[in-house]
Amino acid sequence: MSEKPQAPRGTYDVLPEQDAARHGVEKIARTILGGAGYRRVETPIFEHTELFARGVGASTDIVQKEMYTFEDAGGRSMTLRPEGTAPVMRAYHEHGMHKLPQPVKLWYLGPYFRQEKPQAGRFRQFWQLGIETIGSDDPAVDAEAILLLQTVIAELGVAGVRLRLGSLGTPATRADYRELLIAHLRAHEDELSEDVRARIDLNPLRAFDADHPGTRRVMESAPLLLDHLTPEDADHFAEVRARLDAAEVAYEIDPTLVRGIDYYTRTLFEFTSDALGAQSGVGGGGRYDGLAEVLGLSPTSGIGWAAGVERLLLAGEHRPEPEAVCDLYVAGTGVDAFALAAEARRAGLNVRMELAGRSRKGQLKQADRSGASYVAIFGDESTILKDMESGEQEELEPTAVVARVLRGRHIG
Repeated sequence: MSEKPQAPRGTYDVLPEQDAARHGVEKIARTILGGAGYRRVETPIFEHTELFARGVGASTDIVQKEMYTFEDAGGRSMTLRPEGTAPVMRAYHEHGMHKLPQPVKLWYLGPYFRQEKPQAGRFRQFWQLGIETIGSDDPAVDAEAILLLQTVIAELGVAGVRLRLGSLGTPATRADYRELLIAHLRAHEDELSEDVRARIDLNPLRAFDADHPGTRRVMESAPLLLDHLTPEDADHFAEVRARLDAAEVAYEIDPTLVRGIDYYTRTLFEFTSDALGAQSGVGGGGRYDGLAEVLGLSPTSGIGWAAGVERLLLAGEHRPEPEAVCDLYVAGTGVDAFALAAEARRAGLNVRMELAGRSRKGQLKQADRSGASYVAIFGDESTILKDMESGEQEELEPTAVVARVLRGRHIG
């Protein structure tokens, strides 16, 4: 006997009873981000693999281990998008957005894909809410991005939130620091985990993220990038902090903060929630002033963030949007009943109709379960409109039902 079909491990189905909460996230995002001048953008679910291999970084876990990559019928290597920034930067240049007043402010919401170990609120297919602000290197842009994510998180009622803040400097700054860090790791190579040893030259900063006890001890004495920023980098970081202080945004400076993507420069940040346990990340991001050049595009500054929708819902208050009110339930299965439902919908009413062949008694029970304000009961010779709140009934011509419900809704 064959097994029943199931969703792939690490993916999930969004059931009808879960949709309202997810819609609430979208409504909050649209209100907060739209109010700040951000416009929604959507990129394809799959892109050429090179976009992510170059943009995210060949040495990252995302590219080396986590991408879903396939060859299409034309022999091209394609990848399900693991993140949103590189595709948005591509779209920005491809569609001439650099000709618009800068910075261009965009937000997005959709599914992303990574082959990583499934955990609570972390799936192989997951939804992200994100923003990208492209075309300005002003520290105020960094501070606004951070403030907007904090506002979204607060509006969703996420508990135990902490903001970690750091700076990676410019690529030149980081290149000099990287040599210092590599030398430190080489001096303690036999104490490191096998994974960290294998990537000392590829991605030494990832050692700060290691859980391996020996590696963690080595990193306690490692040189810190914040101590090696150029004056320009340090001034930029100070300006970001000054604006966050003015907006009364609490943060912790974390000199060991790193993220698993190579394109970040200067400002880096992450919001965590104590409600999520060890895997506490809710959302974060940073500045990526060198990304466009890595992709072969003209130099363009930018900053952005992404927050996991499943993580937000897991750590936040459950405040779903109320379901649409049922104005009229049409209890009848004939052509006249169907015509009335169509007329009522054209008039702007929320209408449900009998579709399961229930008895008259069953139809009235279903109308009550639906929370209908009115029920139109079709009989052999007449149509009765029942007010479900007062229980009052009146006999009407079918052509008068819609006007009567509209009048009653207006009075109510």
